[in-house]
Amino acid sequence: MIHIITGSTLGGAEYVGDHISDVLQQAGLDTQIHNQPVLADIPAQGTWLIVTSTHGAGDYPDNIQPFINDLQQTPPNTQQLSYAVVAIGDSSYDTFCAAGKHADDLLEDIGATPIADCLTIDIQHHPVPEDAVEEWLSEFIQRVAK
Repeated sequence: MIHIITGSTLGGAEYVGDHISDVLQQAGLDTQIHNQPVLADIPAQGTWLIVTSTHGAGDYPDNIQPFINDLQQTPPNTQQLSYAVVAIGDSSYDTFCAAGKHADDLLEDIGATPIADCLTIDIQHHPVPEDAVEEWLSEFIQRVAK
């Protein structure tokens, strides 16, 4: 099971999460989307795919902040957890993709196994972020389908 965990302020990361879910399901993989993620409701095994934008001064969107706080304060046993992160941001800000980069570092720090490097999507170059995720997704699918 691939748990798609979104952090979104205006809905962009949710759209990317939905698109990723559709592509993964077409590839025969099971997904579950968590647009209001609660750590206790998401098993710390299998695969987590965090899709998050960065808000304000490098902050997480409000909907994912409690999940991240819980992950930092009481990390679960992540020995059976793999992960990847899709970070969406605007390179005109010095905090470009800071939330996603932090999530990537946090998951590695608590012992989860990375499947791929953090994908950073710059909306300056990809106004439709779903398009930017396509090439990365094919590699991701190959790695999780093993």
